[in-house]
Amino acid sequence: MQALEQRLAAISGLDAVTLHTVAGAQGELLGLMIARAYFADRGEARRTRVLVPDSAHGTNPASAAVAGLETRTFPSGKDGRVDLDVLRAALGDDVAVLMLTVPNTLGLFETRIADIVEMVHAAGGLCYLDGANLNALMGHARPGDFGFDVMHFNLHKTFSTPHGGGGPGAGPVAVKSALEPFLPVPRVVERDGALRLDYDYPRSVGALHSFYGNFAVCLRALVYITRLGSDGVRRASSTANLNANYLARKISNLYTIPYGERCMHEFVASGEAFKKYGVRTLDIAKRLLDLGFYAPTVYFPLVVPEALMVEPTETESRETLDAFVEAMLEIARDARERPEILREAPHRAPTRRLDEVRAARRPILRESFAEGE
Repeated sequence: MQALEQRLAAISGLDAVTLHTVAGAQGELLGLMIARAYFADRGEARRTRVLVPDSAHGTNPASAAVAGLETRTFPSGKDGRVDLDVLRAALGDDVAVLMLTVPNTLGLFETRIADIVEMVHAAGGLCYLDGANLNALMGHARPGDFGFDVMHFNLHKTFSTPHGGGGPGAGPVAVKSALEPFLPVPRVVERDGALRLDYDYPRSVGALHSFYGNFAVCLRALVYITRLGSDGVRRASSTANLNANYLARKISNLYTIPYGERCMHEFVASGEAFKKYGVRTLDIAKRLLDLGFYAPTVYFPLVVPEALMVEPTETESRETLDAFVEAMLEIARDARERPEILREAPHRAPTRRLDEVRAARRPILRESFAEGE
């Protein structure tokens, strides 16, 4: 536990880490709980507002609500990044936290990050980094050096566990020293030459659950980081960025990529051009299942119509990337020449298209078996 905390602190450029949180969203919640406790301790309980850009992960405003804070979403600039004038107008003495994903969900680095952090700090607020996209930065740049006060990691996304594998997860939180007293208990401490768990932190936000994090995911992350070393972690990040840019360039003649001549670890394409053939992004995603690929995230972020978010990560080979390109080009041809193939996809999956509205409103959460099965 101590070894992983130390390595995550080094990667993030922050001062202290807790492994308690077992998901990225729970990491967000903890970060906001810490911010709320920090301001209460300073006699600034009036700071209850959290600012998030319109390209933020959907869990950001949800986490703020669960933490008892209010969310204000502000529009991104024309370049897909934070508009400094819009941010300046949103700041005030009731703002607790600015939550940013860097790079953002469009795969773009916030090139004005130094100005953004300075503005928020000048207004008395804290800067939170959603670390879901850390694999684009790790080994090259550290959020703590940008001036961020708190962040979470998605160990299950960034360090060895299959990306998007459905869990389990782990969302450790790193903080600057001013926020360290509010980390959850117990803490891993070293006293008299021995490591132990210490509960004696009177300003802590308390314990989140019965166990100290999701140990198996944390262990895999520790092995991954230790095995790669600093050079390997940097190389993994470089490869993730290279893979995404390679795919973006290969399909850009047929799929519009509204933001970014270059991206980092992911890019967002649009299927809007195919609507004239009666084909939507959902149809593209369903057809990808027939062609051997798990479909990327669709219809997010909301700032891109008919969005298709492509994030190949650092693990895909050149052969797999080229096969994905061929699948996307085949789908583009089919959209023009035989769109019904796409509208009726998937053709080879064990189940066809489900009623997603009914599944959300009337979920079946328990499997039932006939007698004797």
